[in-house]
Amino acid sequence: MKNLATIKTANLLSMFIILFSALAFVTSCSDDDNDEITEATTDDDNTDDDTTSDIELIINDYLQIATGQVTLYDNDGEVLSSVNEGEDFYGQDATYLKGAAMSYTDNGDGTVTDNNTGLMWQQVPSTENYTWSDAGTYCDDLEFADYDDWRMPTAKELFSISDFESGWPYLDTDFFTLASGEVTKDEQYWVNNHYVGVTVEGGSDAAFGVNHVTGHIKAYSASASGPIGGKYVRAVRGGDYGTNDYTDNGDGTISDNNSGLMWAQDDDGVTLDWEDALAYAESSNKATYTDWRLPNVKELQSIVDYSYSPTATDSENVGPAIDPLFSCTQLSSDVQEAGYDDDYGYYWTGTSAPFTSGEPYYYAWYVAFGRAVNDEGEDFHGAGAVRFDTKDEDGPAGEDAERYYNYIRLVRDIN
Repeated sequence: MKNLATIKTANLLSMFIILFSALAFVTSCSDDDNDEITEATTDDDNTDDDTTSDIELIINDYLQIATGQVTLYDNDGEVLSSVNEGEDFYGQDATYLKGAAMSYTDNGDGTVTDNNTGLMWQQVPSTENYTWSDAGTYCDDLEFADYDDWRMPTAKELFSISDFESGWPYLDTDFFTLASGEVTKDEQYWVNNHYVGVTVEGGSDAAFGVNHVTGHIKAYSASASGPIGGKYVRAVRGGDYGTNDYTDNGDGTISDNNSGLMWAQDDDGVTLDWEDALAYAESSNKATYTDWRLPNVKELQSIVDYSYSPTATDSENVGPAIDPLFSCTQLSSDVQEAGYDDDYGYYWTGTSAPFTSGEPYYYAWYVAFGRAVNDEGEDFHGAGAVRFDTKDEDGPAGEDAERYYNYIRLVRDIN
């Protein structure tokens, strides 16, 4: 059950962020070069005689959105009433409640506006299964709710509306409708990120999708069609959300000026289970900072760069799925001999997950900056995939249970 006090605190924080952004807009109107906030011009096709001009304020900064997870868990998925600093499992997602609380407006015309990002979403997606290319065409041709500038979302945009408090579905169904109308693992939605690498299923023609029910981001065969291989799509319209603006601070840290997050430039070459990863992050004093933590799943996904992959067909794109300003430890030779040549690891987040609906949260989410592999070490779901695994070696095995010891990418707030 959600803690009312923490929810109110998160909502107040969200309101402060929005008010601060509005104040920044007012004070910067006279600066023609300001690109932090832009005002869309009125489209005469989107108005009628009975309405005023429809002017949308789009905030381009990469405002981080909360995951929605406000419950604390241990390795066995048991709910913890509280965890104090220095105790086991301190530092997980619900310890910090980072990000602006999710906030939406039902516009009453089949669209939903995200009050944090400014993006407008199709409330009820098409029930048709598309190939990746056809999904893009559908969005580009869509004329709906008096708008004709719909498009296919990016992975970062679609992932921003994921809700990790309860899962199955990982979506606020008070505002968004599932395409099938059922809670099924087939609720997979295309995003516009075509995979630069090669997967077992899609070969050199794979693209990413977000599963609104299981919560994953995975690459699928872009040309697959029909009820088995095709995917749904949820159209979006609005400004440019989800771009990074990095600064190398010269001290082993990288700042993302758009998200307001500072990242460790490397991963220290350390692999740990989930509980120890939390403790490791809390005790770090890298670059003299002492407020490092394990990122939540939305924060870590925010630095994925989908233009890189260890299996990229273009040599300029070969590498882990992250900006080259960062470094990732290559997997050790003994692992590579098992079929992981030229590969990179998975990175823990502080966000817990159930294996399926109603089960304990004995899994935790990770981001694959190297290949998201199958049992044979082949690139199955693509570098940049977001999946989960059991939190320690003694945890219950299940789907994709392969790596219990993963890397840590430290994060802290710039301000």
